[in-house]
Amino acid sequence: MATERPHLAVIGAGPAGLAASLAAAAHGVRVTLIDSAAGAGGQFYRRPPAGLGARRPEALHHRWRTWRRLGDALAARVEAGTIRHLADHHVWCVEPVERAELVVHALLGPLQEEPVTVRADAVLLATGGYEKVLPFPGWTLPGVVTAGGAQAMLKGGLVVPGQRAVVAGTGPLLLPVATGLAAAGVEVAALVESADPKAFLRRPVALAAHPAKVAEGVRYGARLLRHHVKVLPRHTVVAAHGEQRLDAVTVAALDTHGRVGPGTERRIACDTLAVGHGMLAHIDLAESLGCRIDGLNVAVDEEQRTDVPGVWAAGETTGIGGAALSLAEGHIAGRSAAARLTGTRPDPHTWARAARSRRRAREFFAALDTVYAPPAHWTDQVTDETVVCRCEEVTAGAVRKAVDELGAGDVRTVKLLTRAGMGWCQGRMCEPAVAGLAGCEQTPARRLLARPVPLGVLARAGDPEDD
Repeated sequence: MATERPHLAVIGAGPAGLAASLAAAAHGVRVTLIDSAAGAGGQFYRRPPAGLGARRPEALHHRWRTWRRLGDALAARVEAGTIRHLADHHVWCVEPVERAELVVHALLGPLQEEPVTVRADAVLLATGGYEKVLPFPGWTLPGVVTAGGAQAMLKGGLVVPGQRAVVAGTGPLLLPVATGLAAAGVEVAALVESADPKAFLRRPVALAAHPAKVAEGVRYGARLLRHHVKVLPRHTVVAAHGEQRLDAVTVAALDTHGRVGPGTERRIACDTLAVGHGMLAHIDLAESLGCRIDGLNVAVDEEQRTDVPGVWAAGETTGIGGAALSLAEGHIAGRSAAARLTGTRPDPHTWARAARSRRRAREFFAALDTVYAPPAHWTDQVTDETVVCRCEEVTAGAVRKAVDELGAGDVRTVKLLTRAGMGWCQGRMCEPAVAGLAGCEQTPARRLLARPVPLGVLARAGDPEDD
Protein backbone atom coordinates (compact mmCIF):
# COMPACT_ATOMS: atom_id res chain seq x y z
CA MET A 1 0.00 0.00 0.00
CA ALA A 2 1.47 3.37 -1.04
CA THR A 3 2.23 5.86 1.67
CA GLU A 4 0.78 9.32 1.16
CA ARG A 5 3.39 11.96 0.49
CA PRO A 6 4.19 14.40 3.33
CA HIS A 7 2.19 17.60 3.36
CA LEU A 8 3.56 21.16 3.58
CA ALA A 9 1.30 24.16 4.15
CA VAL A 10 2.72 27.41 2.75
CA ILE A 11 1.09 30.56 4.09
CA GLY A 12 1.41 33.50 1.70
CA ALA A 13 1.49 33.46 -2.11
CA GLY A 14 3.90 36.32 -2.72
CA PRO A 15 7.38 35.77 -4.21
CA ALA A 16 8.66 33.77 -1.22
CA GLY A 17 5.58 31.57 -0.95
CA LEU A 18 5.46 30.88 -4.68
CA ALA A 19 9.15 29.97 -4.85
CA ALA A 20 8.84 27.74 -1.79
CA SER A 21 5.72 25.96 -3.05
CA LEU A 22 7.23 25.23 -6.45
CA ALA A 23 10.52 24.00 -4.97
CA ALA A 24 8.82 21.73 -2.44
CA ALA A 25 6.32 20.33 -4.95
CA ALA A 26 9.15 19.55 -7.37
CA HIS A 27 10.85 17.42 -4.73
CA GLY A 28 8.17 15.03 -3.60
CA VAL A 29 5.98 16.98 -1.19
CA ARG A 30 2.27 17.76 -1.35
CA VAL A 31 1.79 21.50 -0.98
CA THR A 32 -1.20 23.56 0.08
CA LEU A 33 -0.62 27.23 -0.74
CA ILE A 34 -2.86 29.44 1.42
CA ASP A 35 -3.28 33.14 0.71
CA SER A 36 -5.70 35.93 1.62
CA ALA A 37 -5.76 37.46 -1.87
CA ALA A 38 -8.00 36.35 -4.71
CA GLY A 39 -4.95 35.52 -6.84
CA ALA A 40 -1.33 34.56 -6.30
CA GLY A 41 1.51 37.07 -6.52
CA GLY A 42 1.32 39.12 -3.36
CA GLN A 43 1.74 42.88 -3.35
CA PHE A 44 4.80 42.76 -5.60
CA TYR A 45 3.00 40.90 -8.42
CA ARG A 46 -0.44 42.41 -7.80
CA ARG A 47 -2.44 42.59 -11.05
CA PRO A 48 -5.82 43.99 -12.14
CA PRO A 49 -8.70 41.51 -12.53
CA ALA A 50 -9.19 40.16 -16.03
CA GLY A 51 -12.59 41.84 -16.16
CA LEU A 52 -10.96 45.27 -16.25
CA GLY A 53 -9.45 44.43 -19.63
CA ALA A 54 -5.99 45.83 -18.97
CA ARG A 55 -4.16 45.74 -22.30
CA ARG A 56 -0.65 46.02 -20.87
CA PRO A 57 -0.63 45.00 -17.19
CA GLU A 58 3.14 44.48 -17.45
CA ALA A 59 3.55 48.26 -17.76
CA LEU A 60 2.93 48.53 -14.00
CA HIS A 61 5.68 46.06 -13.13
CA HIS A 62 9.30 45.27 -13.55
CA ARG A 63 10.46 41.64 -13.64
CA TRP A 64 7.19 40.74 -15.34
CA ARG A 65 8.84 37.73 -16.99
CA THR A 66 9.62 36.35 -13.55
CA TRP A 67 5.96 36.57 -12.60
CA ARG A 68 4.88 34.86 -15.83
CA ARG A 69 7.30 32.02 -15.13
CA LEU A 70 6.09 31.64 -11.55
CA GLY A 71 2.43 31.97 -12.47
CA ASP A 72 2.63 29.44 -15.29
CA ALA A 73 4.53 26.98 -13.09
CA LEU A 74 1.94 27.34 -10.33
CA ALA A 75 -0.91 26.76 -12.77
CA ALA A 76 0.79 23.62 -14.07
CA ARG A 77 1.36 22.27 -10.56
CA VAL A 78 -2.24 23.00 -9.55
CA GLU A 79 -3.51 21.18 -12.65
CA ALA A 80 -1.22 18.24 -11.90
CA GLY A 81 -2.53 18.09 -8.34
CA THR A 82 0.81 18.54 -6.58
CA ILE A 83 -0.12 22.02 -5.31
CA ARG A 84 -3.51 23.00 -3.93
CA HIS A 85 -4.01 26.78 -4.01
CA LEU A 86 -6.50 28.14 -1.47
CA ALA A 87 -7.16 31.77 -2.38
CA ASP A 88 -9.18 34.20 -0.24
CA HIS A 89 -8.24 32.25 2.91
CA HIS A 90 -7.29 34.49 5.83
CA VAL A 91 -5.10 32.62 8.32
CA TRP A 92 -5.60 33.63 11.96
CA CYS A 93 -3.69 30.92 13.82
CA VAL A 94 -1.36 27.93 13.37
CA GLU A 95 -1.77 25.34 16.10
CA PRO A 96 0.61 22.50 16.94
CA VAL A 97 -1.24 19.25 17.72
CA GLU A 98 -0.28 15.68 18.46
CA ARG A 99 1.78 13.43 16.17
CA ALA A 100 4.02 16.31 15.02
CA GLU A 101 1.10 17.77 13.09
CA LEU A 102 0.23 21.44 12.61
CA VAL A 103 -3.25 22.81 12.02
CA VAL A 104 -3.73 26.01 10.06
CA HIS A 105 -6.90 27.91 10.98
CA ALA A 106 -8.30 30.30 8.37
CA LEU A 107 -11.41 32.30 7.58
CA LEU A 108 -12.86 32.02 4.09
CA GLY A 109 -14.11 34.79 1.84
CA PRO A 110 -14.47 38.55 2.00
CA LEU A 111 -16.67 38.44 5.13
CA GLN A 112 -14.10 36.22 6.89
CA GLU A 113 -16.72 34.31 8.83
CA GLU A 114 -16.58 30.74 7.48
CA PRO A 115 -13.86 28.67 9.21
CA VAL A 116 -11.46 26.41 7.33
CA THR A 117 -8.73 24.18 8.76
CA VAL A 118 -5.77 22.64 6.97
CA ARG A 119 -3.71 19.88 8.60
CA ALA A 120 -0.08 19.55 7.53
CA ASP A 121 3.17 17.90 8.55
CA ALA A 122 5.02 21.23 8.37
CA VAL A 123 4.31 24.90 7.79
CA LEU A 124 6.25 27.51 5.86
CA LEU A 125 5.51 31.12 6.81
CA ALA A 126 5.78 33.55 3.90
CA THR A 127 3.49 36.21 5.32
CA GLY A 128 5.33 39.25 3.93
CA GLY A 129 5.38 42.71 5.44
CA TYR A 130 3.30 45.83 5.86
CA GLU A 131 3.94 49.56 5.74
CA LYS A 132 5.19 51.67 8.58
CA VAL A 133 3.54 55.08 8.72
CA LEU A 134 4.39 57.71 11.32
CA PRO A 135 1.80 60.34 12.32
CA PHE A 136 1.91 64.07 11.71
CA PRO A 137 -0.77 66.77 11.99
CA GLY A 138 -3.47 66.10 9.40
CA TRP A 139 -2.45 62.56 8.51
CA THR A 140 -6.00 61.25 9.09
CA LEU A 141 -7.52 63.50 6.41
CA PRO A 142 -9.22 61.83 3.42
CA GLY A 143 -6.71 61.96 0.59
CA VAL A 144 -3.79 60.81 2.75
CA VAL A 145 -2.96 57.21 1.85
CA THR A 146 -0.01 54.92 2.37
CA ALA A 147 2.50 54.70 -0.45
CA GLY A 148 1.80 50.99 -0.81
CA GLY A 149 -1.93 51.68 -0.79
CA ALA A 150 -1.59 54.06 -3.72
CA GLN A 151 0.45 51.45 -5.57
CA ALA A 152 -2.11 48.73 -4.80
CA MET A 153 -4.94 50.89 -6.17
CA LEU A 154 -3.01 51.40 -9.38
CA LYS A 155 -1.78 47.83 -9.82
CA GLY A 156 -4.92 46.07 -8.64
CA GLY A 157 -7.68 48.40 -9.75
CA LEU A 158 -6.19 50.62 -12.46
CA VAL A 159 -7.34 53.64 -10.46
CA VAL A 160 -5.45 56.59 -9.04
CA PRO A 161 -6.15 58.24 -5.67
CA GLY A 162 -6.28 61.80 -7.06
CA GLN A 163 -5.13 64.23 -9.72
CA ARG A 164 -2.21 65.99 -8.01
CA ALA A 165 -0.08 64.04 -5.56
CA VAL A 166 2.86 64.35 -3.23
CA VAL A 167 4.78 61.16 -2.50
CA ALA A 168 6.66 61.38 0.80
CA GLY A 169 8.44 59.54 3.58
CA THR A 170 11.48 57.37 3.11
CA GLY A 171 12.48 54.13 1.46
CA PRO A 172 12.91 52.58 -1.98
CA LEU A 173 9.16 52.03 -2.37
CA LEU A 174 8.64 55.75 -2.98
CA LEU A 175 10.38 55.58 -6.38
CA PRO A 176 8.03 53.07 -8.08
CA VAL A 177 5.03 54.75 -6.46
CA ALA A 178 5.95 58.19 -7.77
CA THR A 179 6.87 56.99 -11.26
CA GLY A 180 3.81 54.73 -11.44
CA LEU A 181 1.42 57.53 -10.52
CA ALA A 182 3.10 59.91 -12.97
CA ALA A 183 2.90 57.36 -15.79
CA ALA A 184 -0.82 56.92 -15.04
CA GLY A 185 -1.45 60.62 -15.60
CA VAL A 186 -1.27 61.94 -12.05
CA GLU A 187 0.59 65.21 -11.63
CA VAL A 188 3.21 64.33 -9.02
CA ALA A 189 4.05 67.69 -7.49
CA ALA A 190 6.99 66.39 -5.45
CA LEU A 191 8.82 63.34 -4.20
CA VAL A 192 9.74 64.22 -0.61
CA GLU A 193 12.48 61.90 0.73
CA SER A 194 13.91 62.35 4.21
CA ALA A 195 17.08 60.40 3.39
CA ASP A 196 20.24 62.04 2.09
CA PRO A 197 21.20 60.61 -1.34
CA LYS A 198 24.85 61.42 -0.61
CA ALA A 199 24.75 58.67 2.01
CA PHE A 200 24.78 56.11 -0.82
CA LEU A 201 28.09 57.47 -2.04
CA ARG A 202 29.60 56.58 1.33
CA ARG A 203 28.80 52.91 0.63
CA PRO A 204 30.70 52.28 -2.62
CA VAL A 205 31.28 48.59 -1.86
CA ALA A 206 27.55 47.86 -1.55
CA LEU A 207 26.79 49.82 -4.71
CA ALA A 208 29.58 48.23 -6.73
CA ALA A 209 28.42 44.75 -5.73
CA HIS A 210 24.91 45.38 -7.07
CA PRO A 211 25.15 47.10 -10.47
CA ALA A 212 21.64 45.95 -11.41
CA LYS A 213 20.19 47.78 -8.42
CA VAL A 214 22.15 50.90 -9.30
CA ALA A 215 20.88 50.71 -12.87
CA GLU A 216 17.33 50.29 -11.59
CA GLY A 217 17.69 53.44 -9.49
CA VAL A 218 19.03 55.32 -12.50
CA ARG A 219 16.01 54.25 -14.56
CA TYR A 220 13.65 55.51 -11.88
CA GLY A 221 15.53 58.80 -11.79
CA ALA A 222 15.18 59.15 -15.56
CA ARG A 223 11.42 58.57 -15.32
CA LEU A 224 11.10 61.22 -12.63
CA LEU A 225 12.90 63.67 -14.90
CA ARG A 226 10.75 62.72 -17.87
CA HIS A 227 7.58 63.42 -15.89
CA HIS A 228 9.01 66.63 -14.36
CA VAL A 229 8.69 65.34 -10.79
CA LYS A 230 10.46 67.63 -8.33
CA VAL A 231 12.63 65.64 -5.92
CA LEU A 232 13.18 67.09 -2.45
CA PRO A 233 15.85 65.06 -0.62
CA ARG A 234 16.39 65.60 3.11
CA HIS A 235 12.85 66.96 3.41
CA THR A 236 9.83 65.75 5.33
CA VAL A 237 6.10 66.43 5.51
CA VAL A 238 5.33 68.31 8.72
CA ALA A 239 1.56 68.78 8.23
CA ALA A 240 -1.35 68.00 5.93
CA HIS A 241 -4.08 70.62 5.47
CA GLY A 242 -7.75 70.59 4.55
CA GLU A 243 -11.28 70.82 5.91
CA GLN A 244 -13.26 67.90 4.49
CA ARG A 245 -10.28 66.40 2.67
CA LEU A 246 -6.65 67.07 1.83
CA ASP A 247 -5.88 70.19 -0.19
CA ALA A 248 -2.20 70.88 0.64
CA VAL A 249 0.82 69.71 2.61
CA THR A 250 3.64 71.60 4.29
CA VAL A 251 7.12 70.20 3.78
CA ALA A 252 10.38 71.35 5.34
CA ALA A 253 14.09 70.72 5.00
CA LEU A 254 15.98 68.59 7.53
CA ASP A 255 19.34 69.47 9.01
CA THR A 256 22.13 66.95 9.50
CA HIS A 257 20.65 65.90 12.85
CA GLY A 258 17.21 65.14 11.43
CA ARG A 259 15.54 68.27 12.75
CA VAL A 260 13.33 70.60 10.72
CA GLY A 261 15.25 73.68 9.69
CA PRO A 262 13.52 76.89 10.85
CA GLY A 263 12.17 78.93 7.95
CA THR A 264 12.44 76.10 5.41
CA GLU A 265 8.73 75.26 5.33
CA ARG A 266 6.91 75.40 2.01
CA ARG A 267 3.28 74.63 1.17
CA ILE A 268 2.41 72.38 -1.79
CA ALA A 269 -1.13 72.15 -3.13
CA CYS A 270 -2.31 68.56 -3.70
CA ASP A 271 -5.34 66.33 -3.31
CA THR A 272 -3.34 63.18 -2.53
CA LEU A 273 -0.46 62.41 -0.19
CA ALA A 274 1.07 58.95 -0.55
CA VAL A 275 3.30 58.48 2.48
CA GLY A 276 5.36 55.66 3.94
CA HIS A 277 8.37 55.20 6.21
CA GLY A 278 9.57 51.73 5.29
CA MET A 279 8.24 48.26 6.00
CA LEU A 280 7.72 45.95 8.98
CA ALA A 281 7.61 42.16 8.91
CA HIS A 282 4.37 40.25 9.52
CA ILE A 283 5.39 38.04 12.44
CA ASP A 284 2.09 37.39 14.20
CA LEU A 285 1.82 33.70 13.24
CA ALA A 286 5.46 33.08 14.08
CA GLU A 287 5.01 34.76 17.47
CA SER A 288 1.94 32.70 18.33
CA LEU A 289 3.88 29.53 17.46
CA GLY A 290 6.68 30.58 19.81
CA CYS A 291 9.31 31.14 17.11
CA ARG A 292 12.32 33.16 18.17
CA ILE A 293 12.15 36.77 17.01
CA ASP A 294 15.33 38.67 16.19
CA GLY A 295 14.53 42.34 16.65
CA LEU A 296 11.26 42.61 14.71
CA ASN A 297 11.93 39.72 12.29
CA VAL A 298 11.54 35.95 12.48
CA ALA A 299 14.90 34.32 13.21
CA VAL A 300 15.92 31.50 10.84
CA ASP A 301 18.99 29.36 10.17
CA GLU A 302 20.78 28.78 6.86
CA GLU A 303 17.94 26.48 5.73
CA GLN A 304 15.29 29.11 6.62
CA ARG A 305 14.16 26.96 9.57
CA THR A 306 12.80 28.63 12.68
CA ASP A 307 13.63 27.21 16.11
CA VAL A 308 10.18 25.55 16.24
CA PRO A 309 10.27 22.04 14.75
CA GLY A 310 8.35 21.77 11.48
CA VAL A 311 8.18 25.53 10.88
CA TRP A 312 10.12 27.36 8.15
CA ALA A 313 9.96 31.06 7.29
CA ALA A 314 11.00 33.02 4.20
CA GLY A 315 10.66 36.41 2.59
CA GLU A 316 9.85 39.72 4.25
CA THR A 317 8.79 38.01 7.48
CA THR A 318 12.48 37.23 8.14
CA GLY A 319 13.58 40.77 7.21
CA ILE A 320 12.55 43.32 4.60
CA GLY A 321 14.62 42.83 1.47
CA GLY A 322 12.54 42.94 -1.71
CA ALA A 323 11.35 40.37 -4.22
CA ALA A 324 14.73 38.95 -5.27
CA LEU A 325 15.64 38.12 -1.68
CA SER A 326 12.19 36.64 -1.08
CA LEU A 327 12.51 34.39 -4.13
CA ALA A 328 15.90 33.12 -2.98
CA GLU A 329 14.77 32.49 0.59
CA GLY A 330 11.58 30.81 -0.59
CA HIS A 331 13.48 28.46 -2.88
CA ILE A 332 15.89 27.47 -0.10
CA ALA A 333 13.06 26.98 2.40
CA GLY A 334 11.05 24.84 -0.02
CA ARG A 335 14.04 22.63 -0.86
CA SER A 336 14.94 22.23 2.81
CA ALA A 337 11.38 21.41 3.87
CA ALA A 338 10.97 18.88 1.07
CA ALA A 339 14.19 17.11 1.98
CA ARG A 340 13.47 16.90 5.69
CA LEU A 341 9.84 15.86 5.20
CA THR A 342 10.84 13.04 2.84
CA GLY A 343 13.52 11.80 5.22
CA THR A 344 16.60 12.85 3.25
CA ARG A 345 19.45 15.04 4.32
CA PRO A 346 19.28 18.55 2.79
CA ASP A 347 22.19 19.28 0.47
CA PRO A 348 23.07 23.01 0.50
CA HIS A 349 24.93 22.56 -2.79
CA THR A 350 21.58 22.14 -4.53
CA TRP A 351 20.58 25.67 -3.61
CA ALA A 352 24.03 27.29 -3.77
CA ARG A 353 22.95 29.81 -6.41
CA ALA A 354 19.96 30.91 -4.31
CA ALA A 355 22.21 31.13 -1.25
CA ARG A 356 24.59 33.48 -3.08
CA SER A 357 21.65 35.61 -4.18
CA ARG A 358 20.35 35.65 -0.60
CA ARG A 359 23.71 36.75 0.80
CA ARG A 360 24.15 39.57 -1.73
CA ALA A 361 20.59 40.83 -1.27
CA ARG A 362 20.89 40.81 2.52
CA GLU A 363 24.13 42.79 2.32
CA PHE A 364 22.57 45.35 -0.01
CA PHE A 365 19.47 45.88 2.08
CA ALA A 366 21.51 46.10 5.26
CA ALA A 367 23.25 49.06 3.62
CA LEU A 368 19.89 50.53 2.56
CA ASP A 369 18.59 50.32 6.12
CA THR A 370 21.31 52.67 7.29
CA VAL A 371 20.32 55.21 4.61
CA TYR A 372 16.53 55.00 4.61
CA ALA A 373 15.41 55.90 8.10
CA PRO A 374 12.72 58.28 9.37
CA PRO A 375 14.01 61.65 10.61
CA ALA A 376 15.62 61.19 14.02
CA HIS A 377 13.44 63.89 15.59
CA TRP A 378 10.14 63.24 13.79
CA THR A 379 8.23 63.35 17.09
CA ASP A 380 9.04 67.08 17.45
CA GLN A 381 6.47 67.82 14.73
CA VAL A 382 3.68 65.75 16.28
CA THR A 383 1.36 68.06 18.19
CA ASP A 384 -0.51 66.92 21.29
CA GLU A 385 -3.78 67.09 19.29
CA THR A 386 -2.52 64.70 16.60
CA VAL A 387 -4.32 61.35 16.66
CA VAL A 388 -1.80 58.53 17.01
CA CYS A 389 -4.04 55.47 17.41
CA ARG A 390 -6.79 55.86 14.83
CA CYS A 391 -8.79 52.83 16.02
CA GLU A 392 -9.19 54.18 19.57
CA GLU A 393 -8.69 57.89 18.71
CA VAL A 394 -5.82 58.27 21.17
CA THR A 395 -3.83 61.48 20.75
CA ALA A 396 -0.13 62.13 21.07
CA GLY A 397 -0.92 64.26 24.12
CA ALA A 398 -2.50 61.26 25.85
CA VAL A 399 0.57 59.14 25.13
CA ARG A 400 2.90 61.85 26.44
CA LYS A 401 0.78 62.22 29.58
CA ALA A 402 0.99 58.46 30.19
CA VAL A 403 4.78 58.70 29.99
CA ASP A 404 5.44 62.02 31.74
CA GLU A 405 2.76 61.95 34.45
CA LEU A 406 1.80 58.30 34.90
CA GLY A 407 5.23 56.70 34.55
CA ALA A 408 4.69 54.52 31.47
CA GLY A 409 8.01 53.32 30.11
CA ASP A 410 7.01 50.85 27.40
CA VAL A 411 4.38 50.35 24.71
CA ARG A 412 2.41 47.81 26.74
CA THR A 413 1.99 50.15 29.69
CA VAL A 414 0.98 53.02 27.40
CA LYS A 415 -1.61 50.66 25.89
CA LEU A 416 -3.05 49.82 29.31
CA LEU A 417 -3.25 53.49 30.32
CA THR A 418 -4.55 55.00 27.05
CA ARG A 419 -6.05 52.12 24.97
CA ALA A 420 -3.58 52.90 22.17
CA GLY A 421 -3.29 49.63 20.26
CA MET A 422 -6.49 48.03 21.56
CA GLY A 423 -8.49 48.61 18.39
CA TRP A 424 -9.21 46.60 15.25
CA CYS A 425 -5.59 46.55 14.02
CA GLN A 426 -4.30 45.58 17.49
CA GLY A 427 -1.52 48.14 17.35
CA ARG A 428 -0.01 47.10 14.03
CA MET A 429 -0.35 50.64 12.66
CA CYS A 430 0.28 52.72 15.76
CA GLU A 431 2.95 50.75 17.65
CA PRO A 432 5.93 52.44 15.92
CA ALA A 433 4.44 55.86 16.67
CA VAL A 434 3.61 55.02 20.29
CA ALA A 435 7.12 53.67 20.82
CA GLY A 436 8.65 56.79 19.29
CA LEU A 437 6.56 59.15 21.39
CA ALA A 438 7.21 57.11 24.53
CA GLY A 439 10.94 57.11 23.83
CA CYS A 440 11.20 53.32 24.04
CA GLU A 441 12.14 50.51 21.70
CA GLN A 442 9.45 48.81 19.66
CA THR A 443 9.34 45.14 20.67
CA PRO A 444 7.30 42.16 19.42
CA ALA A 445 3.73 42.28 20.71
CA ARG A 446 3.11 38.50 21.03
CA ARG A 447 -0.45 38.62 19.70
CA LEU A 448 -2.37 35.38 20.18
CA LEU A 449 -4.39 35.75 16.96
CA ALA A 450 -3.17 37.13 13.65
CA ARG A 451 -6.51 38.78 12.82
CA PRO A 452 -9.94 39.38 14.38
CA VAL A 453 -11.98 36.16 14.63
CA PRO A 454 -15.73 35.73 15.28
CA LEU A 455 -16.45 34.21 18.70
CA GLY A 456 -18.43 31.42 17.07
CA VAL A 457 -15.40 30.38 15.05
CA LEU A 458 -13.25 30.32 18.20
CA ALA A 459 -15.84 28.20 19.97
CA ARG A 460 -15.74 25.60 17.17
CA ALA A 461 -11.96 25.70 16.68
CA GLY A 462 -11.44 22.43 18.51
CA ASP A 463 -13.78 20.44 16.25
CA PRO A 464 -12.04 17.64 14.33
CA GLU A 465 -13.22 18.85 10.90
CA ASP A 466 -10.68 19.92 8.32
CA ASP A 467 -10.71 21.35 4.83
